[in-house]
Amino acid sequence: MFDAQKVKNDCVQWIKDFFEENGKGCNAVVGISGGKDSSIVAALCVEALGKERVIGVLMPCGEQHDIDMAKLLVDHLGIKHYIVNIKDAVDGVIKNIPFELSKQSIENLPPRIRMSTLYAVSQTHNGRVANTCNLSEDWVGYSTRYGDSVGDFSPCSNLTVAEMKEIGRLLGLPAVLVDKVPIDGLCGKTDEENLGFTYAELDRYIREGVIDDVNKKEIIDKKHKMNLFKLSLMPSFIPDI
Repeated sequence: MFDAQKVKNDCVQWIKDFFEENGKGCNAVVGISGGKDSSIVAALCVEALGKERVIGVLMPCGEQHDIDMAKLLVDHLGIKHYIVNIKDAVDGVIKNIPFELSKQSIENLPPRIRMSTLYAVSQTHNGRVANTCNLSEDWVGYSTRYGDSVGDFSPCSNLTVAEMKEIGRLLGLPAVLVDKVPIDGLCGKTDEENLGFTYAELDRYIREGVIDDVNKKEIIDKKHKMNLFKLSLMPSFIPDI
């Protein structure tokens, strides 16, 4: 049985311990998308460090239809925040590459530029960058390598979507943020439309090993196997010296 209160408290203490050991007095820098994951991670950091030590960074790429949700979050938490529109940077890279980029390359470029932006903010403001991924997404590789898949510390990468929602409610976040339909922010589809299964099905499979649809099981297993490299350290050659 998932004890959301205990896990929430343990996670807050883990964040405190991380900063004590890896950046005493540093700030937590969180990319704020307007979705549940960044909202919950930011709220956990506020509870652990205080709102004075949490910086939110909103990074639309041109017009972002749900940026009001990101603004709602930073206003709700009362944290300092910056808005950095990355469209010029994205367009500049695409314009100056001397060949036509693939569709996937174009879709993954914004998250990678967002992560560069977060580290620019972090290094200027004595910060540590928060990773906002969850276990469900990581399980099937639903993140961009060297984009939203990285960071300096990761409070929620071992929690499923359902578990994160429970914690979000305990943190007192507005329901519209916790229950917001997740979208990838890249191609305009919902996460579940892109994946081919629901997070409820995926979470049950992760935690209980049970899934009713054989075809969906095959999809999940294939995605998990194909994307394990994203969760591993970069392979390095070890010379026999």
